[in-house]
Amino acid sequence: MTIKNYKIGLEKNRANFESLTPVSFLERTANIFPNYTSIISENIKFTWKSTFERCRLFASSLRKKNIKKGDTVSIIAPNTSAMYEAHFAIPMVGAVINTINIKLDPKTISHILDHSDSKMIFSDTEFLPAVKEAFKIGNHRIPVIFIDDCEDFSNNIGGEQSYKDFLNEGTLEDFKFNLSIEDEWFPISLSYTSGTTGNPKGVVTHHRGAYLNALSNHLVWHMKKNPVYLWTLPMFHCNGWCFPWTIAALAGTNICLRKINAKKIFELIKKHDVSNLCGTTIIINMLINEGIKLDHTVELMTGAAPPPVSILKKIQEQGFNITHTYGLTEVYGPAVVCEWQKEWKNIKKDMIAKFKARQGVKCLGLNDLQVINKKTNKPVTKNGKELGEVYMRGNTVMMGYYKDTKATQNSFEEGWFHTGDIGVVHENGYIQLKDRSKDIIISGGENISTIEIENVLFQHPNIIDAAVVAKKDDEWGEVPCAFITLKNNSFLTEKQILDFCRTNMAKFKIPKKIIFGNIEKTPTGKTQKFLLRERANQK
Repeated sequence: MTIKNYKIGLEKNRANFESLTPVSFLERTANIFPNYTSIISENIKFTWKSTFERCRLFASSLRKKNIKKGDTVSIIAPNTSAMYEAHFAIPMVGAVINTINIKLDPKTISHILDHSDSKMIFSDTEFLPAVKEAFKIGNHRIPVIFIDDCEDFSNNIGGEQSYKDFLNEGTLEDFKFNLSIEDEWFPISLSYTSGTTGNPKGVVTHHRGAYLNALSNHLVWHMKKNPVYLWTLPMFHCNGWCFPWTIAALAGTNICLRKINAKKIFELIKKHDVSNLCGTTIIINMLINEGIKLDHTVELMTGAAPPPVSILKKIQEQGFNITHTYGLTEVYGPAVVCEWQKEWKNIKKDMIAKFKARQGVKCLGLNDLQVINKKTNKPVTKNGKELGEVYMRGNTVMMGYYKDTKATQNSFEEGWFHTGDIGVVHENGYIQLKDRSKDIIISGGENISTIEIENVLFQHPNIIDAAVVAKKDDEWGEVPCAFITLKNNSFLTEKQILDFCRTNMAKFKIPKKIIFGNIEKTPTGKTQKFLLRERANQK
């Protein structure tokens, strides 16, 4: 058989095979584009040559602190140069980076440090008080490196060593780093889910997946060579959807934004000629409320729940070109993208926004994507109506949940990753999310999508935020309950909102209760519906 001939003398060796790692992007860019600007953060500006050197010093110092392969190193910081450098330096020594939500309470931080088996933590000075409190709760005894990025928080300093002094301990001469890794399946990151269900898990991802998703970000989005990327997406959220590594691969410029402010975003876009940014619906709403039109087109990638058509239309009118994606921490960030079709350019703007509200098709790192009817265990009909759960599999699916074999096995049943998201498939094969499986409202035997109701509510000019959950009902089992946040200086009664709903949706979908006020969010902008359900059923 001829196949035998392909097994003789054609084995993998050092010359023809190397494990994939996104860390390799940094060395290439530093060698080819050494003087290109890598990072702009506050008054700090670095080149790719200096960023590579700083990352190597970072890695060298980790070694001197006895950080070894497989150790977890945590960092709690906003979008700063140190946070960016950590995404390369920590994996350089074979350690695993754990980025912690900056808005978490000390109790949760303590739990993460304990559960992740962290050997060291880097903390921005702003969040040192929370870290100190977390240490008291958990009686932690690990080194703390404080990052003094902002003078306003100098009074909080209490770590063992400054980030500057830590870097100065490293040496480029003594640290002969080999960018090759032994196994591309080895963990690169441990990320804790944002906890929309109230039960965050530790998601483990590997070098191969991070490499592939970083390149996929470039290929499925409108990212040209040397992009100017504004960090409106938190790097702590799923490693910034792998964009720290994407920007390094493209020799781009990272514009670090410490805190989200709409006016500041527009200022930075103009000052630095920003080409790309990412953000959830809450970010898009902030930009819309500013009402500023851009003098050049900015590519904006959004994810999570589908933005209402009305919002997509408004943001496009301001000069942002929207690319809609869908993903989870378990799949490295963007896994599904609403790929643009040439024929769409000839249709009405309203229809374009409607099409862009669909999550779309699989990204390049994903091998397969299905929407499965749980009752029949078969793919749903491509009619945009039949509901099913979104299944995924491929190289950009997580390794599993850290120290949780049962949860890992459950999520990988039948050789698929079960997302827990409910969607439909349209005639053109594009999927569209309808809800989380736990968020679907079953009222009198009818399945009601909370997202559909939210999309209608977002169309009202005086509503800035809306969320719909199930409320228990003796007659119907469950009924929709809507939480509403009004725009500043706006006034609406419950009756006015219900009248608006009556003219825009089927009768059985109309919320039976309206609750005004702020809507609980995770630090990444996701609505915490489990908390809203508790509130709805207390009323």
